[in-house]
Amino acid sequence: MQEKIPVRKVDAGIWLDAVRELLEEGKEVPLVITGNSMSPFLVHERDTLLIGKPRLPLKKGDMAFYQRENGQYVMHRIRRVRGSCPGRQYYFIGDAQTVTEGPVPEDRIFGVITAVRRKGRWIRQGSFWWEFFRVVWIRMVPLRKTAVRIYGAVIKRR
Repeated sequence: MQEKIPVRKVDAGIWLDAVRELLEEGKEVPLVITGNSMSPFLVHERDTLLIGKPRLPLKKGDMAFYQRENGQYVMHRIRRVRGSCPGRQYYFIGDAQTVTEGPVPEDRIFGVITAVRRKGRWIRQGSFWWEFFRVVWIRMVPLRKTAVRIYGAVIKRR
């Protein structure tokens, strides 16, 4: 019988300050997703992110961590990029959202998602679901609510 590993919840601000230090050292850090803004791709407390130091410039569809001016940490997908290096501006949106946030200056971005453990399996850029959400879903913002309703109805019928 497999022993259950105890889970300990830590304040995100404290934990992510430590994560930022590890990223600066060149390490990749796993983090269990919390919140629903990246649904349906990532599910609250089910899926895990692998965070690495960003190699700028980032591009549309990349998932990145940034810190808002109020100190809050957010991980969303890049919807638009404006300007050129240095001083590039990024606009973010969660996969479950229809409102874009930005501009976010690149100096507020501190991590990029290099892999996700989704439904128990590690996936990276190039996999079907990764590319679907990076390329297709990011372009479906006006249709997202309808698509999620249809998906929910199909799942419910199963």
